[in-house]
Amino acid sequence: MRFNIQQESDIPASTQLYNQICFAIAARHYPPGHRLPSTRQLAMQTGLHRNTISKVYRQLEIDGVVEAIAGSGIYVRDNINKKEFKKSFYSKNKTSKQPDQEARGAIDNFINLGCTLQETREILTKEIDWRIKCGAKIIVSTPREDVGASMLIAEELSPKVNVPVEVIPMEELEKVLSNSSNGTIVTSRYFLQPLEKVARQYGVRAIAVDLSDFQKELKILQELSTGNCVGIVSISPGLLRAAEVIIHSMRGSELMLLTAITDNKNRLLSLLKASNYIICDGPSLSVVENTLLKNRSQLMRLPQIICAKNYLSIETINHLKKEIGVIN
Repeated sequence: MRFNIQQESDIPASTQLYNQICFAIAARHYPPGHRLPSTRQLAMQTGLHRNTISKVYRQLEIDGVVEAIAGSGIYVRDNINKKEFKKSFYSKNKTSKQPDQEARGAIDNFINLGCTLQETREILTKEIDWRIKCGAKIIVSTPREDVGASMLIAEELSPKVNVPVEVIPMEELEKVLSNSSNGTIVTSRYFLQPLEKVARQYGVRAIAVDLSDFQKELKILQELSTGNCVGIVSISPGLLRAAEVIIHSMRGSELMLLTAITDNKNRLLSLLKASNYIICDGPSLSVVENTLLKNRSQLMRLPQIICAKNYLSIETINHLKKEIGVIN
């Protein structure tokens, strides 16, 4: 993936690069465990000083998005620990076995590690009980200031899983878990690190879901003629901020960009009046259409509406379903 930096922009170059890397990770252009380009490679690609790139990488590490491995490089964080990874890799390569053969093999492995049969039973029972507990419900959590991101995630997950899906702001999560610590916490990679700490405290899991890569929408934006005005509408302030930086990094001042949260009616109407194209998320579509209908007489032209219906990637939804025991 190539990163574009608008040197003449009012948005700091480091902010442009930070948001583009975050999007690349969130959309799995760089999956967990992937090694990011070196500071030298990014310097050659973007024209930025290596010190600036190092600062961006340090901030990504502080935010829990990447991890630095001495002498090796910068890697996308993988919230599956090495033991679990080895176990899943081993299982993946033995899929031709029957379940009873898998069970006998797993027990043999525990015995080879020095466990008694009683200890093996306790370990397996504890793990199964824990997974059942984590599969009781899904708690989608992000900071209160961007609870819209939680709502977008919940909107897509609810019809696809057969367990309750709740939206709980991060600030209220500990109180909720202290009353009932059943479930799996789901968030975006931007907020995974603080939620992992809370999850460990109450014995539940925190899992990051990956965003759609929005290739269709980005391709449309890339091909628009210079001078077009594009409006971005969402229920998530964080999504709007990231989209604004990424699109600006792609097209610079070639496009005029306006953004609006759906519940800001005045700003939304101004955006609709000025925009040639409007890109919105699924929950915002009906609000945009109703506002256009009610104010048709005030509009010189109707903008073309592009709805980004998928906020999450299909792969991340399927992964989550397996984690909580949902069978397709």
